[in-house]
This record gives sequence, C-alpha cells and structure tokens, in this order.
Amino acid sequence: MPFDPSVGFSPWHLSGVVYGTLLNDPASLAALGAAVEKPPYKAPPQAPVLYLKPRNTLSGPGSVIHVPAAATSVRAGVSLGIIIGRTACRVPANAVDNFIAGYTVVNDICLPHDNFYRPSLRFNARDGFCPIANARIAAALVSDPDALATRVWIDDEPVFEGSTGGRIRSVRQLVADVTEFMTLQPGDILLLGAGAGAPLAADGQRIRVEIMGIGSMENRVEREESR
Repeated sequence: MPFDPSVGFSPWHLSGVVYGTLLNDPASLAALGAAVEKPPYKAPPQAPVLYLKPRNTLSGPGSVIHVPAAATSVRAGVSLGIIIGRTACRVPANAVDNFIAGYTVVNDICLPHDNFYRPSLRFNARDGFCPIANARIAAALVSDPDALATRVWIDDEPVFEGSTGGRIRSVRQLVADVTEFMTLQPGDILLLGAGAGAPLAADGQRIRVEIMGIGSMENRVEREESR
C-alpha cells in the first residue's frame, strides 16, 4: 500500500519527513562494548544519533518489504512515531507536550549492520523501508508515551517484546534535544527508536508490529528479484 499522508486522525497531514533515532536503548549502546571508545566512534554519542527515512522509504500496512539480492534478511524495528503538531525549535522538555500532535506505529526496517557511525543510507533508506500504520492517536489520549509495550511477530510467532520506556532519552527529552539543533515542522515524524534485539525477517515471512494503545500493522517480506 502506498504512503498516504491524509490517512488517520483528521485534520493531521503528515509531511512525509521521518527522522530515525539510533542507540536510544541503553542495551543497544552497551552492545557496542569497548568499540564505542575506539575509531570511528571515539566516545559515546552526546547528542541524538539521527538518520533520515526519505519519502521513497514510506509505505503503509500491507505493503511489501523487499530484501535486496545481496542480503538474506531485514531487521524489523518497531518504533513509536512522534508526530509533531507545531513548528518546534529549541523546545524545553517541560514544554514538549505542547508540540506533539500524537503518535503512530512505525516499522523502522533496515539491513542488518554493525557500524552505527554516521548511519548509512544504503542500510536504512531503501524503497519501502518505513511502513507507517494508519492509526494516529492524539497525544492527549496517551497518558504515558514512555510506558507502552511493544511487540513483533514473525509469521504469527512472537519474537520480540519490549517497551517504549527505559530509553536514554524519553519522548519529551528526545524532542527537546533534537530541536536544540534543528527545527521540526508540523507533520514530521521523529522515531523514538527500536529496542535492542530487533528481530530479522526473510523472504516469504510476514511481520506484524504493535505498540499497545497505539495500534498494529502487518507487512510481508519478499526477495527483490520477485518484483
């Protein structure tokens, strides 16, 4: 299904701009071990590690995720999508709620990789690598965006359980830290980031992602040659 920015809670219209966040789960950062102190990293990140999910990556429920010929699988990263409601620039954490319109479910697909320094577009920005659920829940209806259970199923088998909580940067802190150095526009989506241990899916498998209280979405995986 092609990306439709008009679907969802009226009058929201997504801008088509999606920013991904890496290493926001302490376990993901810890997995780098001593490497985080060595080149190319040289030190743990002091600011959010962001990457762009361009318009070519955007799709919706039921869309096909293609595994390129040189790969055997894709990584399925269920992530809370923070939908910006007002132009946000240098917003303090205690005022962030005034700038969030709501939340959605995003399957932040990437190719498996181990190097997170200056995130590579070729791993994260392939066609269809950012399915966005149709469900968009108003921020006022979500009592605590940092306490939502997240789940992933592969072919109806549960393979991942996590939470939006326990992150290095909470929803509010992430928005505050990002808007310290860049402006977010209405309709932009900022991803909280996938939890450590995001599962792999291969050709012929179905991925279902869910965030409790927000929504769920299913997509299937096919090899690129089958286009």
